[in-house]
Amino acid sequence: MNPLLDLEARPVIAHRGASAYAPENTIPSFELAVRQGADALELDVRLSRDGAPVVIHDATLDRTTDLAGPVRGRTLAELRAADAGFRFTTDRGRSFPFRRGDARIPTLAEVLWTFPETPVMIEVKEPEVQEAVRRVLLDEDATERCVVASEHIGAVELFRQSPFACGASAPEIAALYRAAVLRRAAPTCRYRLLSVPLHWHGLPVPTRGFVRAARALEAPVHVWTVNDAATARRLWARGVAGIVTNVPDVIVAARPAV
Repeated sequence: MNPLLDLEARPVIAHRGASAYAPENTIPSFELAVRQGADALELDVRLSRDGAPVVIHDATLDRTTDLAGPVRGRTLAELRAADAGFRFTTDRGRSFPFRRGDARIPTLAEVLWTFPETPVMIEVKEPEVQEAVRRVLLDEDATERCVVASEHIGAVELFRQSPFACGASAPEIAALYRAAVLRRAAPTCRYRLLSVPLHWHGLPVPTRGFVRAARALEAPVHVWTVNDAATARRLWARGVAGIVTNVPDVIVAARPAV
């Protein structure tokens, strides 16, 4: 079984790769995460101007690359030429160890080729990219090891049925949270897992009641973004399944033995 869908598994999920140590959403970051023992990768997908599904979080290039402006304004060739390690620093700008290196904006297909055995949690950042994601998952025979989720409920409609696995959207997470707080019956479940923040507007999201309600639906709860070992252990003790983290090595070391 895909560990992302297993209620009893405790996967360590690398948030945009080992993004505390290498430029997020790049092949070097994903490679480091796998070396550190991550069980799965988490990444973000947007659409290029010419329709390619590319792996980048922001709608613009400014924060992570040497280019500026919207991702949708650039062709795949232009995005591939960007230096995705240009702004990465771990010492507040005193050094930029990945500049002019091999950190580039990959396509979704490139990530799946490079890590053919690794489960992947795909965050669809905009509804327009879902058809391109669907085609890649089918073409690469990757449907069994990938889960597709999005904050936007309209961005995952193509993944609601077999052979795909769909994560809960933000409105669906909120609906289950309200049901858990009010101790009401859970709403109809059209998803296979829930990927939730540790807190939302100051409120703790993966409470015992929320996790219990999700498990009753046979939907594992994965929590982002947790970089503290003690917090990860508390969440696992609460019944949470996966920990989404920027520091896979820290969380792998903290995971209790089964």
